[in-house]
Amino acid sequence: MLSPLHHDDPEAFGPYQLIARLGSGGMGTVYMARSPDGRTLALKTLHARIAHDADFRTRFRLEADAARVIGGEHGARVFDADPRAETPWFAAEYLIGPQLGEAVEVAGPLPEASVRRLGTALCAALGQLHHSDVVHRDLKPSNIVITAEGPKVIDFGIARALGDDRLTRAGSQIGTPAFMSPEQAGGLHHGWAGDVFGLAAVLVFAATGHGPFGDGQAAELIYRVRYTAPDLDGVPDALVPVLARALAKDPAERPTTAELRDQLHEGGGEFADDLPGAVLQQIGARAEDIWHVQHERLPAPVMEGATGPPPQAPPGTGKLSRRQLLFAGGASILGLAGAGGGAWALFVRGGGPAPAPYHKPTPGPSVSPLPKKKLDSLWQVQLGGPLGYESPASPIVIDGLAILPSRRAYGVDTASGTVRWTTRIARSWHLASDGKHVLHVVNHEQPPGVTRGLARLDLASGKDRKEIDLRDPSGKLFSVQLLGVSDGIAYLAVLRRHKTKLYEREMPWHVTALNLDSGDERWYEPIPFHPAESDDLHFLAAKVAGNRLVALQHMNDDTVRVNARDLRTGKTVWDQPLKGVEPDQARHPLTSDDKHLYLGVGRLRALRLSDGKPSWERSGRYGPPALKDGKLYVVEEGSGLRCVAADNGKHRWTQRDSYGSRAALTSRPVVGTKYAYAKSTADGVLRAVSLTSHTTHHQYRTTGTRFFADERNKVIIASDDHFLAAFPLR
Repeated sequence: MLSPLHHDDPEAFGPYQLIARLGSGGMGTVYMARSPDGRTLALKTLHARIAHDADFRTRFRLEADAARVIGGEHGARVFDADPRAETPWFAAEYLIGPQLGEAVEVAGPLPEASVRRLGTALCAALGQLHHSDVVHRDLKPSNIVITAEGPKVIDFGIARALGDDRLTRAGSQIGTPAFMSPEQAGGLHHGWAGDVFGLAAVLVFAATGHGPFGDGQAAELIYRVRYTAPDLDGVPDALVPVLARALAKDPAERPTTAELRDQLHEGGGEFADDLPGAVLQQIGARAEDIWHVQHERLPAPVMEGATGPPPQAPPGTGKLSRRQLLFAGGASILGLAGAGGGAWALFVRGGGPAPAPYHKPTPGPSVSPLPKKKLDSLWQVQLGGPLGYESPASPIVIDGLAILPSRRAYGVDTASGTVRWTTRIARSWHLASDGKHVLHVVNHEQPPGVTRGLARLDLASGKDRKEIDLRDPSGKLFSVQLLGVSDGIAYLAVLRRHKTKLYEREMPWHVTALNLDSGDERWYEPIPFHPAESDDLHFLAAKVAGNRLVALQHMNDDTVRVNARDLRTGKTVWDQPLKGVEPDQARHPLTSDDKHLYLGVGRLRALRLSDGKPSWERSGRYGPPALKDGKLYVVEEGSGLRCVAADNGKHRWTQRDSYGSRAALTSRPVVGTKYAYAKSTADGVLRAVSLTSHTTHHQYRTTGTRFFADERNKVIIASDDHFLAAFPLR
């Protein structure tokens, strides 16, 4: 449950407006925040009183770095950070779901199938950390969030690079006694084998409801961890030898994460398939609650001797609520659902003694909830979580379906909001459509994440049709962006390597055209190398337009260029800078016809597809444009919706009411037969502006950031990474 902001909390950190408090501990505070484009985030800060301490600043920076390494698939994606600010902060995604301890508390010990899926996913998460030479050092139930698409590992406050003990005193014990390794308990070096030990202890807890070394005082637990055999009573028989080996006192006797994963893995299927119903209900309830959050701030306390009502007690006084009891042990988890823009769980590390072992909390009063508000959508459905570098074309709307990629691709009936099917997908850039068909990139598990194919989705069932292998004879495909598809040809950006090291100084990317009938490559053209330690995708937006593949490319110097390739040869026809545009501002669907590419985000301009030269441009500051019936509809800063002729840029009309100045430049308008629709992020509404009177006739409350028209079912589909909602299209 969220709590209001305190009277002295800042309004924002960087561009992110604070909405509510998620919790506060000895090291920092975590807030719910919103980005300028309406994304809901969790923003973690370091307390001002310790922000001057170099060690605390280093720990905070390393925590953000470790969270970046594990990424959005196995953790909470970090969107932004400023570790050098006067008050350091970083902003990450929300995770929808309870922490593992809460899930076991509600549902009891998890069934063997759930424990196996949990362990398999956590092996992949730790494997990714270890592959980047990072160890977690504090894996425990409260640092694992159970979401519908898989467990997420969080709280990297004591994560370290392998072999780097500069912030750890010799002989000290850092971690949680009930789940730390023997070498960690003895103040010795904790390597990847120590994380395997912690993982096995977590799986014992998930399977039995208790840790392998019981509970009690820290000194007792440390002794048991170092010298006594683990208690595996209640562990399913088939898992006993697997977990016993992983809990060996000698690190050399423990399996690697890859070996443990192979021992735990049993077939395919989705993580949520084996979750108990009570856990799924928890996930759904958290997702529902967050839709209704409103901004609220507590008044300043009344000074002594002042008249008036007594001040409201700050959160944390009186009896502890269930959530506050989790804070009491020195570390706190905030498992919260995300509204139209992400969901979360994040920790605030406290000082003082080591955390107590997990106990079922006793009921108590909670902080007053924030007021709720009712949304105006025809239907809304919560689906998974954000994927990282989202494709601006997501979701895809086709044949009465809205297809939203979110670890799984969901096929949602746009008339009713019913989920017709789901299929596994790795990221939103792995999905593309030509308006008739939908293609997606297929990831195979062996070896993990590097073997991929391309398949056409059956829109009725969500199942794959014929698959094309994307590898070449000399290496595996490590990364791919599906840029577009047209006339039976798929256009992709691909990285093919023999080695699996993520961060290479020169990663050889290419753009290629693939014939979907024969599987043959028509052409294969190089694109610039990425710099060291960069996992950014090359392209921010792309589209097949006329006889060109046009794209906005993220360059190594953090600038944006727009370029066009000949569809027949792949050769660059023209290329030019998109001046004054930040990469994050350029992630919008591209708008074009058979002659021009139309760009907003800064000046509004029409570039000829033939040579890239401007046919016309308008000064001012605009958002991304929408094209319909030879007219461009775009939001102009300070004015609102504006309509211009696509062929020559001449003004047709401008919004005529005061609401226009509040329209956002961050989303493309949607145009119906009577109204054009534009989002106001400041007001949290989608406004319908009449095409005849040019004034606002309706408005709908929404947290959506992207809007697409489904003219077949006469609805506007709104999304924000992991939810869909529908509004009337008129």
